[in-house]
Amino acid sequence: MYKVARAYEMGRTQGFLKVLIDPETDQILGAALLGMEGGEMMAMLQIAMMGKVPYTQLRDGVFAHPTLAESFNNLFQTVE
Repeated sequence: MYKVARAYEMGRTQGFLKVLIDPETDQILGAALLGMEGGEMMAMLQIAMMGKVPYTQLRDGVFAHPTLAESFNNLFQTVE
């Protein structure tokens, strides 16, 4: 969470984000979000999962700054 601009701004950088992705379809299969407003961030991932949105769309999306949603840009850029 220390790389999340909103969490950094509020001094609440403890926690982590971890997402499981299907390498063949780029679909988000599940996630663990521990930190500031993790439940709100999880809802965004749940909507993406229900809509079968590939992680690449969240990686490349343009989100307001500073928000927790933009943390998905950073998170999904680390996918190997």
